[in-house]
Parts: sequence; C-alpha cells; structure tokens
Amino acid sequence: MNERLSDRTAAACLRAAVAAPSIHNTQPWRFRFDGTAFDLFTDPRRALGAIDPDGRGLHISIGAAACNLRVALAAEGWATRIERPGPGGGAARITPVARLGTSPATLALAGAIARRRTNREPFSDAAVPAAVLDALRRAAAADGIRLVVLDPVRRGAVLALTGAADAWQRADPRYRSELAAWTTGHAERRDGVPATVFGPRSTTSAIALRDFGLQLTGADRDTARFETHPRLVVLHSRGDDPGRWLDAGRALERVLLTAAVHGLAAQPMTQALEVAHLRRLLAPPGGRWFPQMILRVGYGRPVSAGPRRPLRDVLLNAPGVALPLRSTAFSRGEPVAAGRRHQR
Repeated sequence: MNERLSDRTAAACLRAAVAAPSIHNTQPWRFRFDGTAFDLFTDPRRALGAIDPDGRGLHISIGAAACNLRVALAAEGWATRIERPGPGGGAARITPVARLGTSPATLALAGAIARRRTNREPFSDAAVPAAVLDALRRAAAADGIRLVVLDPVRRGAVLALTGAADAWQRADPRYRSELAAWTTGHAERRDGVPATVFGPRSTTSAIALRDFGLQLTGADRDTARFETHPRLVVLHSRGDDPGRWLDAGRALERVLLTAAVHGLAAQPMTQALEVAHLRRLLAPPGGRWFPQMILRVGYGRPVSAGPRRPLRDVLLNAPGVALPLRSTAFSRGEPVAAGRRHQR
C-alpha cells in the first residue's frame, strides 16, 4: 500500500461498520485498527443464549459489519482484502491494499448505509418488480452463497414454520427474559430495540412477526393489518460453520443495502431459524445448502432510526494509533453523518 489510510478516514469507515444490522441490535462486535488493517472481533458478552446458542446470528452480524466497512472503504477509493481469522483470534481482518477509483454503484451502496432500516411496519400490496428481485439475487451472489425468492407454495411452508417457531419461543421463559433484556432500559440506551421501533402488532394471522413488545399490555400497542401474502426471500450458504456464517452476513448486508438503493423495505423473520428442529425443515434436500436468513421485503413507509453505540465503546486500542472519536464523516457523499443513529 503506497498511501497510508488516514486515521480520520479509518474512524469514518468504522462508523459505517457500526451501522450494520445485528441480532436484537446487540451490536456484538469490537474493532481494532493498527494503522494498516482492521481486525473484527466478536463480543461474547453480547451473545444471546436463548435464540443463538451456537453464535450463528452473532457471526452473521459480524459479517454485516465487515460488509459495511469494505463498502465504506471502497467509497473512499480503497480496494481491500479480507482474511479470517484475524491475529489474536479475531473473526476477520480487512486490509486496504490499493487505491482505485470509485463507481456510481459503490457510492450508491455507501450512501444506503445511512438509510438502511429494519422496517417492522406493514408493507403495501404493490408487487416488487422482477428486476429488483434480480438485483437482490445478484447482490447476494458469492461463492457458496445464494438468495432464493420464494414462490407461493414455499412461502406458505415458511410462514407456517415461522408461526410454529414463534409460538414455541413465546412459551419459553428464557426467550421472554432475553427479549425483555434487549427491549427495556433507560431512554439513553444505545443498543437493543427501543419501543419506538417495535412496530404494531399484526392482526393478520397468516404472518407471524416477532413481537418485541411482549412485556407491554395490549392497550399500550397499536395494531395494524399486514400484507396477507408477504414477499419472502431466503439466504442460503453452502456449508454451516462460523466462516460461512460470516460470508452470509456479508451477503445479507449487500442485499439490504441494495434494497435500500431501490427504495425497498426489509425485515428479518428468523424465528424458524432459531429453533433447531424447525431450521432443519427449511434446508433444501441434499444437505449442501443451509438457510441463514429469511427476509420479508416490500414497500413500506419510512420508519424511525434505532440506537447505535458510540465508536469509543467498540474500539480496542492499538499501540501508537489514536483515532478521532468525535465527528467524522465520509469525505465522499457523507453516507454516515456524525451523531446519526441507525437501527437493525
């Protein structure tokens, strides 16, 4: 690398990484920049034992952060190399290796980092154009990764399994306790899922959405009719280990950013993936492909942003490196403005 990455640019790109989605918005990551490369680490203190005992969702979250970091670096004109594991047991190492030009597509993805939201509101009945679904497939495509758009028969099966998983989880005291731990707290909390982004309870029996407000009474929640026939896509990986989970997380975030570019809303529907015996039923025959994420996509109204932890809370010190932790935005298009909050 002939030109050194500036500390200011490094801090701005790390803020883009922190804007990634994560399971229950736990933000289970830590980062270290040593002046030449970024190391990404899991934060086991933020693991979810009830719904993610093997850390699959945690690693998908880390992969999503890695995607944002690479997109932000590309928007600043840097080609990158990703390796795993990183030194000291890190989940991944991302190294800027050369300066190159930027493309409109890269800048569009980088700009979408600040707009990406998890949308828990009803979507309209408007069909998603085939060209947009094809764009999502292309965004996910990588070695050993694919995105499948469900037809009505498979959609019905997935919705049925999701409903069964949701009921299974609601009956589990460990699940309810874990959910409450990440949905309650003081107003200034910078993680978890606050009540402002719970979304309404669905009056549509055909679709089982995770209810982040289980601890609230019915009088405290709005209700709404959700689409009867939601558009569902499923992300698969060939293989099912931490490395593949990281790959799936990177692909997932590319899909979500691409959806944002096209004005498309998205919401994870992962209950059936969190109950082991039901997840096995979602795997295609042959034992080669494994479901890693189910997304509901469509067109919805804008939603509020949820919280993000400040960079100082997720950054590990590296000897001789002192990144600017105050306002630091991208120099191209400022896709992540200082102080702006994002949600899963």
